[in-house]
Amino acid sequence: MINSDLSKFANKKFGQNFLKDDFYLKQIIQSMPKNKLKVVEIGPGLGDLTKELLISGNDVIAFEVDKRLCEHLNSTLESFKNNDCFKLRCGDVLDNWENESLIDEPYHLVANLPYYIATHIILKALRDKMCQSILVMVQKEVADKFSAKPKQKEFSALGVLASSVGEAINCFNVPPTAFVPPPKITSAVLKITKNSSLDDNNFEEFLKVAFSQPRKKLIKNLSLLEDIKKLEDKFEKFGLDLNTRPHEVETKQYIQLYETLKEIKHERKQRKKRTNEPESS
Repeated sequence: MINSDLSKFANKKFGQNFLKDDFYLKQIIQSMPKNKLKVVEIGPGLGDLTKELLISGNDVIAFEVDKRLCEHLNSTLESFKNNDCFKLRCGDVLDNWENESLIDEPYHLVANLPYYIATHIILKALRDKMCQSILVMVQKEVADKFSAKPKQKEFSALGVLASSVGEAINCFNVPPTAFVPPPKITSAVLKITKNSSLDDNNFEEFLKVAFSQPRKKLIKNLSLLEDIKKLEDKFEKFGLDLNTRPHEVETKQYIQLYETLKEIKHERKQRKKRTNEPESS
């Protein structure tokens, strides 16, 4: 069992900060989707949120990397395990996420994510076709980037990716005092409701180039991928000013640019292929 002095049991290796404020635990529960899909929780820690999820009638599969906490969870949530509504998988969730989907049925993801791995986990969930929604506690700056809208300074490739598959909102901020031990920064609860999933790694790479130098003109960044004259034609076609900065462009326009540049690349390959074909006898 975990000692009452929780700060002694927060493992820096795993970036553990335990959310102990009941007000914010209830707020997270209220932010959950209202249907009864399976809930996957990453990093249940001491199980305070897990217990609230179970009491609210959710079936929960939890992934916990810390063996000490696994023992604690197996003990404190034993009655829920006996009722078959709680399953605990002890180990690194990424080892279980080698396949396209974390579990083999539709689910909602809930997590209090360590800051060092938060973005990676969220992107994995955005690609996971079984994941229907994401409700995660993360560093406020990370939540702001995923939930930012065009023309906001925080709008980046992460905001484009999130809005390309659904809707992302920063539900509320959580102060350091809500945790034991208190982190040095403010946290936030990010909610992403998905209507599709990321399925094109090349689109993600395209966005990395587009936002590679955020303060420069978008067309300058994209000139690494395509001839500037062709880009000027496409900017005009999609109603984009040549002086536009990356954060000023709508997600729909990024998708249009990506698709049209992909077509240009395909046509160029086909033309080269035809040119190199030997003449028929």
